[in-house]
Amino acid sequence: MKQILTKLLHNEELTQQETKQVMLNITEEKYPAAQISAMLSMIQMRGVSVNEVLGFREALLELRVPADLSAYKPIDIVGTGGDGKNTFNISTCACFVVAGAGYKVAKHGNYGATSVSGASNVMEQHGVKFTNDGDILRRSMDQCGMVYQHAQFFHPAMRFVGPIRKALQVPTVFNLLGPLINPCQPAYQLLGVANLEQMRLYTNIQHRIGIGFGIVNSLDGYDEISLTSEFKVSTNQGEYLYMPEDIGFREARPEELYGGTTKEEASRIFDDVLMNQATESQKNVVLINAALAIHVIEPKKSISECIDIARQSLESGKALQVLKKFIEINS
Repeated sequence: MKQILTKLLHNEELTQQETKQVMLNITEEKYPAAQISAMLSMIQMRGVSVNEVLGFREALLELRVPADLSAYKPIDIVGTGGDGKNTFNISTCACFVVAGAGYKVAKHGNYGATSVSGASNVMEQHGVKFTNDGDILRRSMDQCGMVYQHAQFFHPAMRFVGPIRKALQVPTVFNLLGPLINPCQPAYQLLGVANLEQMRLYTNIQHRIGIGFGIVNSLDGYDEISLTSEFKVSTNQGEYLYMPEDIGFREARPEELYGGTTKEEASRIFDDVLMNQATESQKNVVLINAALAIHVIEPKKSISECIDIARQSLESGKALQVLKKFIEINS
């Protein structure tokens, strides 16, 4: 670790192999907490590099509880979190709309850090029991096209850095890793980020990983397409800038996407959307995020076509049917 810290003191970047080995050594408790804290702080102050992220990612995937869902070629729909907007569970809702349209979805998530209700919170509100049992995951995928992977059940190595992250009370490279360590390593991902700096970083990372991807950011700071402002999309094909009206939606107001003050309130909005009883803005924001996910899987389809597919899934009740079947299998 002394060699690693010396490089960082000289403002040098670590290689992918170096950060991988550091992570493996952390899980073997080879370093004191003070050295790990110093390393994380220096990387954060300089700004993390693509190779450094990929090294930590490689180690965490090597140490994960595996989930082999490769035959399904699923998509993950996830936000980085931490945008401070406290929206309802837009990306989780979009997962059920995409699955209702006939695509396979393998979401990786956790409890909310800065919002009232993260993906795992809303799953628990519906009685879902988390599992890393491959047979249950495959049955869920076969019968409803949707699986949920609660991060803590798949990444035991993260407990070795948990206390240090909590003590530091500032973001570290580990805040960036969550969306990159889906245990099934999906074929596609729609990733929401809170700023354009993150978009550039993740775009470079996703090109290196080699999956079909879409990265989205609303320019007023949401880590998803909020329809509250213009938004940017980065994909394997290039970068695009849209206004809500460009794709047939009216601009939403931030308060219309608010997730409430309790987990129960956030869960109720989630249900209202999938029952097609939500407000226009709540419904539209889920539709556009689901549509972009479909566009990632089928880039030859236009955004308009993908919106129509998502709308059909939601308004026909197919998305709600997926939710009900998913709860039945996973409760």
